[in-house]
Amino acid sequence: MRVDRITSADGAPIAVHTTGTGPAVVVLHGGGIPQQHYHRLAEALEHRFTIHLYHRRGLPDAAPLEGAETIATDLADLSAVLKHTGARSILGHGSGGFLALRAALSLPLYRVAVYDPILSVPGGDFLDSFEQALHAGDQARALTLRNRATHPDGPAAKLPFSLALRLNRMLLRRPGNRALADLLPTVAAEFRSIHEHDGPPGDYAAIAAEVLLTAGARSPEYFAERCRALAEAIPHGQAIIIPGADHDAPTIAHDEFVRPLSRFLAGSPVNA
Repeated sequence: MRVDRITSADGAPIAVHTTGTGPAVVVLHGGGIPQQHYHRLAEALEHRFTIHLYHRRGLPDAAPLEGAETIATDLADLSAVLKHTGARSILGHGSGGFLALRAALSLPLYRVAVYDPILSVPGGDFLDSFEQALHAGDQARALTLRNRATHPDGPAAKLPFSLALRLNRMLLRRPGNRALADLLPTVAAEFRSIHEHDGPPGDYAAIAAEVLLTAGARSPEYFAERCRALAEAIPHGQAIIIPGADHDAPTIAHDEFVRPLSRFLAGSPVNA
């Protein structure tokens, strides 16, 4: 990939990774998921689109988190990327879906696709406990708390907390898992921002762009419910459920996931 180094409005550095040819699309990564995990998706789309990826603050090759960041910070960074690339289409995954929908309220976008958008997180005790675990350096506890909150019906959430914690301590001995756990502070910052903007689907009714709201058939059910509700609230919104897909589908990029996203971003009927 080509890498261009630009700056946001406040001078923060942004590294934009680019591949492909055709209409420009900016991919917004999920919480704590490095942009490299979306290279398979970029490869699947690069023959029809120019794909741009960048890290939000706190991840490698991005500006560090300083604690004062807000959703306005993320929107300013995205605005700089859109200006540099000329993109008017974005694709957001998880917390990147939250940013994509917030962006659609104020930035000049034509097409917005989101997958399993995270628009609400448990507040109060969960966020406090999650942040306390991170401050104490207990990544396994923080990971256990996050997994149980974001996948309440998943297998891990049905285990006794002590057992789930022990399993995560074992998993974090693997270098790859440890590297991802090191990015959990960025997840905490995003969770706080999402919680502060939690609200009904009608909060997004002013979006004028075309919006595709997608959820995985194997993802937690609340993603599909949220997408359907948002599709009813957003004037040009439509919701689809992708067969066989779980929350990691954008990083796997199988055909069932790529096909409808590619059609939408190209301006074709999704179900053609």
